[in-house]
Amino acid sequence: MTATATGLPFDDIRRLIAAMPGPDLQAAAAVRARDENLTKPQGSLGRLEELAEWMAAWQGKSMPSVDRPLVCVFAANHGVARHRVSKYPQEVTRQMLENFAAGGAAINQICAAFDFGFKVFDLALDLPTGDITREPALDERACVATMAFGMEAISGGADLLCVGEMGIGNTTVAAAIYAGLFGGSAQHWVGRGTGVDDDGLARKIGAVELALAVHERYLTDPLEVLRRLGGREIAAAAGAILAARLQRIPVVIDGYVVTAAAAILYKLDPHALDHCVAGHISAEGVHAEVLERIGLKPVLDLGMRLGEGTGAALAASLIKAAVACHRGMATFDQAQVARAD
Repeated sequence: MTATATGLPFDDIRRLIAAMPGPDLQAAAAVRARDENLTKPQGSLGRLEELAEWMAAWQGKSMPSVDRPLVCVFAANHGVARHRVSKYPQEVTRQMLENFAAGGAAINQICAAFDFGFKVFDLALDLPTGDITREPALDERACVATMAFGMEAISGGADLLCVGEMGIGNTTVAAAIYAGLFGGSAQHWVGRGTGVDDDGLARKIGAVELALAVHERYLTDPLEVLRRLGGREIAAAAGAILAARLQRIPVVIDGYVVTAAAAILYKLDPHALDHCVAGHISAEGVHAEVLERIGLKPVLDLGMRLGEGTGAALAASLIKAAVACHRGMATFDQAQVARAD
């Protein structure tokens, strides 16, 4: 896909994409060198070793750390929900935010178990986006402003970011984004989301088909795909992922919906997600196919499809363990353990 300068707000995003830093190859090499001297057979910790090296490369530190892990959940409502594309009414989005605030959601328990920071952002829940079957979800200025909000969401500091979402109807808009970015039929990309029955699935497919037809001639630019077919939580998530890259914060992406935000960035620049890992393969839709298309290897496959950052946070616990092993293990000389011949 192509993206051209227009003098409009999206140009600011394109300039930031062009300014993204690359990995610190010296830090990664230092991790590999230390790993060869730790008290274990080489490669015996499998992907944990890869994750420690990845953390070093993107933090720019030869000794990576997970001292300030943060889970950010962005919440929004969608005009397309009026077509009964979800099993639940739109009021559930706000009710779940109240549940987050009370500590009653699954993500609260996971964050508490692993001592992760947790922030939730209400993205104008009382003002749903435009109905994508008839009009753009957002105008360009509002889309960029929402991305900027997502960028500011991590301003308090973190050394590992997990990105999650909440929003009734957002698996429908994510499916529309995938179809807009990658082509193919609506039926291919649409899943059952919150567990809709066959009639509900048909409504979802119909809504995506109509949205694609309405916006077809604008879908050559990934940012137009985002503003026309997406939602505020997806725009904010894209902004947070981009800001993390600029600040050298590694990112763990959650499931089907947050991956739609990542896919927008990938289509702008295939290297835009090099600082990211996929937390897990969602059971929703064809998430595994999307991850393969954008080059992200999931950490976990637990059959989850909850959203709200749960898969990302669980994966981050393993990343925290990987870094702890790398930092804390003794070398052969320190432990006076004989090396293999």
